[in-house]
Amino acid sequence: MGRYLAVKLSERLGRQVMVDNRPGADGVIGSDQVAKSAPDGYTLLIISVSYAMNAALHKLPYDPVKSFTPIAQIGIGPSVIAATPSLPVNNVRQLVALAKARPGQLHYASAGIGGVNHFAGELFKLATQTDIVHVPYKGGGPAIVDVISGQCDLLVVNIGPVLAQIRAGKLNPLAVTSKARSSVLPNIPTVAESGLPGYESTTWYGFLAQVAVSREIVARVNSAAAAAIKHNETRERFAALAAEPATNTPEQFAAFLRQDMQDWAKVVKASGAKLD
Repeated sequence: MGRYLAVKLSERLGRQVMVDNRPGADGVIGSDQVAKSAPDGYTLLIISVSYAMNAALHKLPYDPVKSFTPIAQIGIGPSVIAATPSLPVNNVRQLVALAKARPGQLHYASAGIGGVNHFAGELFKLATQTDIVHVPYKGGGPAIVDVISGQCDLLVVNIGPVLAQIRAGKLNPLAVTSKARSSVLPNIPTVAESGLPGYESTTWYGFLAQVAVSREIVARVNSAAAAAIKHNETRERFAALAAEPATNTPEQFAAFLRQDMQDWAKVVKASGAKLD
């Protein structure tokens, strides 16, 4: 998503936009570098929902609110609650009933502690008052493989990486985690439709700049991003990732980000999650 938008922003800004991957610590390393860079508009940060969770999970070397200026949200994508085919459930209501009948006996996999799909699972447990054991893996691939094979019962995962397995019948999709159904899984209900109104967990993406960057730069990048997002090619490219384009104003994105940090902080605290 970032690489594709870099090309589109280059076209609209008249400047070559390069992607500089700085992995590590759920994005904290890259975020810290941008926070400490010059506020000249030449260094931007692309973030995901993990940014909102990090405030409650990490001891950050920057202030997630005061160190940055939100520019725009660019995309959003749901996850799917999927079970191993041998688990005797076909919807969320049946999963909740089974989990309550077998407290502590069902297990859900994730790519590791602290990710969106870990906390989407914890949010589900809180909403249903069920005891389902979290099993963190070292990456999404091994987690998916073990649920397919039946070594683990279920997982909450971004749709894109498991769409082929779902269509092949190797994973049983129970519900998607967004407010509305996914365009790539239109026959699968949302969690809210399945008896948990208000449940929502999505992976969203957006742009930030340093706190002291000028309003003119923020407005220009926001406008360029909005133009790129509205392009038909962008919608097609995002659909391949099981995501939808999203646009908003800097002020709207700032309000969204503050609320999301507050919401996920409650889930992180309730889960008792700790990073070693």
